[in-house]
Amino acid sequence: MECSDNGFARTTRDVSLQELSKRLAEFAEARGWDQYHSPRNLLLALVGEVGELSEIFQWKGEVAKGLPNWSSDDKEHLEEELSDVLLYLVQLADVCGLDLGQAALTKIVKNARKYPVNAKQTETSTDK
Repeated sequence: MECSDNGFARTTRDVSLQELSKRLAEFAEARGWDQYHSPRNLLLALVGEVGELSEIFQWKGEVAKGLPNWSSDDKEHLEEELSDVLLYLVQLADVCGLDLGQAALTKIVKNARKYPVNAKQTETSTDK
């Protein structure tokens, strides 16, 4: 486990949405920012961060999985922007009183029903 610049230990363990939500709430409360965290404000901040994330890919064309041709600085920038999007999404769900993890699992089940696997699709995908 190594220590990052922000004082939090950088680990390889899984982090729950509940832990992120708790840390975000503590962070905002300590700074008096929670008064500004309405659903609308968080959504607009989220959209802004998605825009910043999009800028990273804007002129790169197709990018290979694993980003083999990216520098460590480019990957770190991507991590930061993805984190911003995730953190605002978690805060938005929390302020709206929603369980984002459970909602995501429910959505996967709904998508599985909506888009069932059929034998023809399976055969075609294994032929490639």
